[in-house]
Amino acid sequence: MISAFLNTVKIPELRRRILFTLAVIVVVRLGAAITTPGVNQAVLQEWFRTSLSQRTGGGLAALFNLFSGGALENCAIFSLGIMPYISASIMMQLSFHSLAGWHVKTVDGKRSCS
Repeated sequence: MISAFLNTVKIPELRRRILFTLAVIVVVRLGAAITTPGVNQAVLQEWFRTSLSQRTGGGLAALFNLFSGGALENCAIFSLGIMPYISASIMMQLSFHSLAGWHVKTVDGKRSCS
């Protein structure tokens, strides 16, 4: 197993991909730690504490905070992560096939969504 790990370091393409993945993870974690400008972080954290202590653990806000890795509680720049992009992509794909008015012929004859 150790020899397999050492082989990944020796192969340049694999090494580049691993370093790129680690760099993306670092950027995302930094973005999840930076608070959005103009938001009072203390008030937001207090709201999360009071909502978690009431009822059954905070409900929907606690669930969103769980999925964002705690970034929603800090109101971080990357608090929503990739979820909005995935939802928008799915909605555009569904809309593209259901709404005939969105189909537009391009110059080379392919169909695209405008």
